[in-house]
Amino acid sequence: MNKRKSVALARQNAAYAKTAWRSECSKPILTSLRELTTRFAFSIGLGDLRLMDGRWYVTHSGLLRLAERRRCCGIRVEPEERFCDPTTARWVFKAIVYRAAATKGFAGYGDADPSNVSPLVRGAEMRMAETRAVNRALRKAYGIGLCSVEEIGSLPARSQPEPNVRKVPPQPAKGNGELKLRDQLCLLIRQHRLDASLVKLYAAEFCGTKDLRQASREQIQSFITHLAELAAKDREGLLCKLNSYASPGTAGAA
Repeated sequence: MNKRKSVALARQNAAYAKTAWRSECSKPILTSLRELTTRFAFSIGLGDLRLMDGRWYVTHSGLLRLAERRRCCGIRVEPEERFCDPTTARWVFKAIVYRAAATKGFAGYGDADPSNVSPLVRGAEMRMAETRAVNRALRKAYGIGLCSVEEIGSLPARSQPEPNVRKVPPQPAKGNGELKLRDQLCLLIRQHRLDASLVKLYAAEFCGTKDLRQASREQIQSFITHLAELAAKDREGLLCKLNSYASPGTAGAA
């Protein structure tokens, strides 16, 4: 990224941070954000970073985008079967990130079981372990000292929606006075700044269909209600759930 684009992104990130985490944005926090922007070109608007309890965390999708920008050669992921126990939903994975061809690679391990994941991702421990392994390997490969959101385990639920979430006013209805289901879903995605592609994957699994277009109206409505409740009560847990659908393949295949 050239200097002009880096400066523009730094200003954009600072503006996003002040809007999203107004009470936590101290001068040291903003200074750290500027350094992360300059060094790694992380974007808050794209969901690459999260500020929690006065510390920056990188997301799985942010790490994958970084790997793509740095032309990562590939990522190999495999389970460490001797440490896995499907009967107790305990999984351990090893990931190796290859920054360039014919290199030894950077290894990282990730584990997950019901005791160290959010209740929201119970049943997806295998995917979470894989995600954590990839995150650790990518952080080693590119010298990122930040912990990732998916690695920190269970997060406390929020009883109220985040104060920084911008409320979207009701939009004009069509025909019968209700928003179409698609519009309702898009509204939720914009309101809570979610990744639309990951939401679609989550929705398809929730509805039990291969593609969201195959789901019935009742199934989609049920998912919209479910998503709205999760976004309000445990947004960080929801982000972890969505990020578990992000594929390491976007950074290449070993």
